[in-house]
Amino acid sequence: MELTHFDENGKAVMVDVSGKNVTRRTARAAGKIRVSSGVMNAVLGGSAEKGDVLGAARIAGIMAAKKTSELIPLCHLLPLDSVRISFECDKEAGTISAECTVSNTGKTGVEMEALTGVSVSLLTIYDMCKAIDKRMEIGDIRLIEKHGGKSGDFYA
Repeated sequence: MELTHFDENGKAVMVDVSGKNVTRRTARAAGKIRVSSGVMNAVLGGSAEKGDVLGAARIAGIMAAKKTSELIPLCHLLPLDSVRISFECDKEAGTISAECTVSNTGKTGVEMEALTGVSVSLLTIYDMCKAIDKRMEIGDIRLIEKHGGKSGDFYA
C-alpha cells in the first residue's frame, strides 16, 4: 500500500486532491470516557461546577471538527455541511459514550474531523469534571464508518 502523505523522497507532503471528484462524504467516529459515580451523578444531575457538561462537550466537539486542519498536520481545510455529536450515559458501566458524525461535499473525506470531534468532546468532559475525580479514562476512539470518495464505504 502506498502512503499518500510522502513524496518520492520520503518527505511529508499535503496530498494533492485537485484531480479528485467532488462527492458527498460522511464519517462517524466514537469513543468513551470511564467515570466515577460522582462524576456520572454530576453530569446527569447538572450539578458540575462548570455547568452543563454534555452541552459544553457537544459545542467543543463541533468546534474541534471545524478546526481539524489547524490541529492535524497535512489535513485539508474543509467546508463542513454538518457536524453532530451525541452522548449515551451508562450509569451501571460508569461510561459516557460519544459519537461524532461529520458530512461534507468535497474532494477528500471527513474521517479526521469526526475523530477530532469525538476526541475533543471527551476531553471537555474530563476538563469539566476533573475537580470531582481526576481518575477518568478516555479510550476506544475509533472510526465506525465512512462513506464516499475513491475508497468507497468502510464499516468497522
